[in-house]
Amino acid sequence: MTRKVVVITAGLSVPSSTRLLADQLGGAVEAAVSGRGEDVKYDVIELRELATELAQAMVTGGIPTPAISAAKEAVAQADGIIAVTPVFAASYSGLFKMFIDILDPDSLNGIPVLIAATAGTARHSLVLDFAMRPLFTYLRANVIPTGVFAATEDFGSTGLTDRINRAAGEFASALVTTSVAGFTPAQDRRSGNDVGDVTPFEQLLAGLDGTG
Repeated sequence: MTRKVVVITAGLSVPSSTRLLADQLGGAVEAAVSGRGEDVKYDVIELRELATELAQAMVTGGIPTPAISAAKEAVAQADGIIAVTPVFAASYSGLFKMFIDILDPDSLNGIPVLIAATAGTARHSLVLDFAMRPLFTYLRANVIPTGVFAATEDFGSTGLTDRINRAAGEFASALVTTSVAGFTPAQDRRSGNDVGDVTPFEQLLAGLDGTG
């Protein structure tokens, strides 16, 4: 069976340590899932490519662009999510949070999520448990126990490789377990793209100033 995994990466530079960590996690997950007799199909959502459209969607509340709609649909149909963000001001980046904010509240119901973050210093490592884990728990996702934090000095170290492999194993087990149990989270999830006609904000305000 082929598992659909969406990798959400919020790195801003090209190349970025955030994307590097995301790719390493993806490779480890693929190996772990293959070891359990299944395959993985990846979709990578580079949030930096959606930055302008996300900002417009946030300030206008309008219908999402085709690119954002496709990203939302990919998340809603995924069997698992790998979410990786750089750390800004001791938390996930604003770009990362904007994307999470436009998702339908039901799009992550019961889905396994592997959380990871990058930063220049190990002092930001608590971002996993004090910012990312509560965020995805609030959205009713199944956040796996091991998160992966990588400071600049961690890349290339055996310690980081060990954490990646442990997290990948837990994530792969969660994917396979949902299959064995016959539980398909996508049945209880939605992308939020089917919202029907949207009433223009100007029309909603018409008459409130006494002129309409």
